[in-house]
Amino acid sequence: MWVSKPIYESLPYFYLLAGVVSLGLSLYLDYWYMPTICFVFGFICLVAGLVVLLKRRDHRVTDRRVGQRQDY
Repeated sequence: MWVSKPIYESLPYFYLLAGVVSLGLSLYLDYWYMPTICFVFGFICLVAGLVVLLKRRDHRVTDRRVGQRQDY
């Protein structure tokens, strides 16, 4: 699935925002298992957002270094 560059670049921030909102909701909801569901969902979103951000950063730094290498 292809998405436009602005949407692609904003996805990790959306994951982080969804995680923070979900963690916040887990503090205030008191119905059935909603606090637990929101906490787990928020934690997973935060981890996913951080992983995507760090993977992109590492790939861009590594790709930049490989492009500058002249010893082959």
